Amino acid sequence: MQKRKKLNEIRSRRGVRARAKIFGTAEKPRLSVFRSNRNIYAQLIDDEKGRTLVSVSSLGSKKSVSGGKVGCSEAIGVELAKKALASGIKKAVFDRGAYKYHGRVKAVAEGSRKEGLKI
Repeated sequence: MQKRKKLNEIRSRRGVRARAKIFGTAEKPRLSVFRSNRNIYAQLIDDEKGRTLVSVSSLGSKKSVSGGKVGCSEAIGVELAKKALASGIKKAVFDRGAYKYHGRVKAVAEGSRKEGLKI
């Protein structure tokens, strides 16, 4: 129990450190990633107004993507970039949150870049 509490404290501190340097505007919103055990969520946020501009998640998507969770995460990044470009957003600031830039979080960023969103 004590070890788990300590890990959660470390994770929350890491998230605060990462977000202290990142701020999203309407022209260059913050691309925030949340990763659960089963799904991944990505959204573009305008911090000045406190609004979510575009959001995408793997929740409920029945698409069969090769590569498992990482492949699905890359597909989420591609889908987010398509929606962002359609709404006139060309640049974003990547917010990894409390997660390491590795695996599924990295796949979202790479998928977005591959589709043309500048991060």
